[in-house]
Amino acid sequence: MKKWIREFLPYIILLVAVLLVRIFILINATIPTESMENTIMTGTRVMGLKCAYWFSEPERGEIIVFHAPDEPESLYVKRVIGLPGDTVEIIDGVTYVNGEALKEDYLAEPMAGSYGPYHVPEGHYFVMGDNRNHSLDARFWKNTYVSKDAISGKVYFSYWPKLRWIS
Repeated sequence: MKKWIREFLPYIILLVAVLLVRIFILINATIPTESMENTIMTGTRVMGLKCAYWFSEPERGEIIVFHAPDEPESLYVKRVIGLPGDTVEIIDGVTYVNGEALKEDYLAEPMAGSYGPYHVPEGHYFVMGDNRNHSLDARFWKNTYVSKDAISGKVYFSYWPKLRWIS
C-alpha cells in the first residue's frame, strides 16, 4: 500500500492542482460567431483569468467573458464600452461615452445605425462586439447591462487555432 501511495501521490497532487487552477483561476471560452472579428475570429478558443477582477474593476476596452444577461447558462465574450455611471450613445455609427467620441481602432468595419442613449447602472457594464454590424450585444438584449457578478474573467490570449495575446 505504501508503495502504491508513494508511486501515485505525485499524480494525485498534480491532478488536484490542475483542477484547482481550472476551477478558481482560468476561464475558457470559444467564439462561436463573427461578433468579435477581426480581434478574435470565429471558432477561436480563448483563455482568461477569473482572478483578474478579484481586486479591481473592469476597464473600458477590456475583453471579458461573462454569463449573458438574457441567457445566464451561456458564456459570451465582448468588449467593455460603458462603465458604471456612464452614458453610452451611438450616433450614425460613432460611439459616444459621456458625450465624447470613443476611439475604436479595433472595429472590423464602420458601424451602421444609431442606438441609445444607455445609462449604465452602478455595478453593471455595457458591452459590444468588435464586429458591430454582426454582433448580438447589449444594444439588442432584453437585459441590456452585464452585472459585475456575471463577469467570469478577462480574456488574455487565444490558444486555438493560434497562440497569441489579445488586447
